[in-house]
Amino acid sequence: MVTLVDLSHPWGPDTPPFPGQDPPVVRTTHELGVSGNQTFMQRYETSMHSGTHFDAQNHAIEGGADLASIPLNILFGNGIIVDVSDSVGEWDIIQPEHLMSRAEIRSEDIVICHTGWHDYFAYGKKPDQEKYLFRQPGGGIELAEWIVQMRLKWIGIDCGSPDHPMNNGAILKRRPDLVEAFEKKASRPVDEVFPPENRFCMHRIPFAENITHVENIGGDVDRVLGRRCNIGVFPWKLVGGDGCISRVIAFLDD
Repeated sequence: MVTLVDLSHPWGPDTPPFPGQDPPVVRTTHELGVSGNQTFMQRYETSMHSGTHFDAQNHAIEGGADLASIPLNILFGNGIIVDVSDSVGEWDIIQPEHLMSRAEIRSEDIVICHTGWHDYFAYGKKPDQEKYLFRQPGGGIELAEWIVQMRLKWIGIDCGSPDHPMNNGAILKRRPDLVEAFEKKASRPVDEVFPPENRFCMHRIPFAENITHVENIGGDVDRVLGRRCNIGVFPWKLVGGDGCISRVIAFLDD
C-alpha cells in the first residue's frame, strides 16, 4: 500500500499574491440552469507564482528551460522532508548545517525544508500575511551554493520564497520600515548581511544549474517530517511557462 500525503496549500480567490503581483480574480462564466446552461464554468486570472507552485529555470535565467521542457524524472524522485522549525525563526538565515544536522541528504535528492512557516499562510492554522511574507527565515549564498554542490533535483520550502526576505530586491524597495527593523536586530546594515551582488541568490545560483524549487509548501507536511520517501510535483506542461500552481505529493510506503 502507498499512502499519498498532500504537501500543497489549497488555492482559491483569497490566495495572497507575492508582493507586487495582482491578486487572483475568479469569476463564473456559466451557471447551471441559467440561460439554458448545462455546465458550470469559471474563468481564472492569476499569476502562476501564487500558492504552492513550481518555478521553471526561465523564471530566473534568461534563455532557461520552460515548464514544457522539464523531464518527468526531475519532477518525481526520492527525497526527504527536513524539519528545521526548532532551529530557525523570524528572519533567521537557513544554513546547510541546519539541514545536514537533521537528515542524511544525498546527491539527486528532492529536499523539502520545513520551517513551520506554512502555519502563517492564508489557509494555515495561524494566518498572518505580514509574518508569512516579510518575516520568514530564508537562505543566502551559503545555502544556494550548497544546493548546487549537492546536485539536488529540486528543493521545496514552506515559505513564500527560499530567498531571505532581506535578500529580495522587491521587498527591500517596498518595505524600508522592515529593512530598518532587520538592521536593528542584526546590528549591521542589510548590505553587509546580504551583499547586493548576491541578491536573489537562491533563485539565480541553483537555477543557473537547472536546479529549481517549489515555494509555499503546506498541506499535511507535518505528517511526513523526517521521512524519506518519493516526492512528486505536478505542474502543467506549459510551453514558455516560467511557473505553475502545482500539487506536491509525498508517496509513503506503509
